[in-house]
Amino acid sequence: MRNESEIRAELIDPALAAAGWGVVAGSRIQREFYFTKGRLEGAGRRAKPLKADYVLVYRNTPLAIVEAKQESLAAAEGVAQAKDYAARLCIRFAFATNGHDIYRMDLKEVTEGTASNYPTPEELWNLTFSEDNAWRDRFAAVPYEDRSGSWEVRYSSRTRSRLCSTPSRRIANAFS
Repeated sequence: MRNESEIRAELIDPALAAAGWGVVAGSRIQREFYFTKGRLEGAGRRAKPLKADYVLVYRNTPLAIVEAKQESLAAAEGVAQAKDYAARLCIRFAFATNGHDIYRMDLKEVTEGTASNYPTPEELWNLTFSEDNAWRDRFAAVPYEDRSGSWEVRYSSRTRSRLCSTPSRRIANAFS
């Protein structure tokens, strides 16, 4: 049996690439995306930071979370964690996988079930943003700031929470 890191390298990464993630212009895969520094425990210590195994980004907008589990576990073992992370990051779609099975969740429509493959960046974009919005398209065209990987911009969680729509906040509260 392969462990989680082997599953990611041998099964999940190729499946995401086959769907166009990291291949199609404007799409990126953020692996091991840390989104908290860890809860303060006191005496200068922090709990373990939270990290998503994958965040799928298209046109500078995070569209989905992918939570990987080791091969010996069912894909559904990562469902609660994927939903929690997606709600915390105000992302509509979440996936849980063991490399063989893919479980897909739509937090806005509150639907979930198995999927045969990952959606393409354009498919996920169209599902997330069904109506045209000129301002969103202009912001999506702004280049991503990363200075060739030497540092990455971390926008304030306050700013992020103001950007979350009201239904997403209700979903986030439902899973807390």
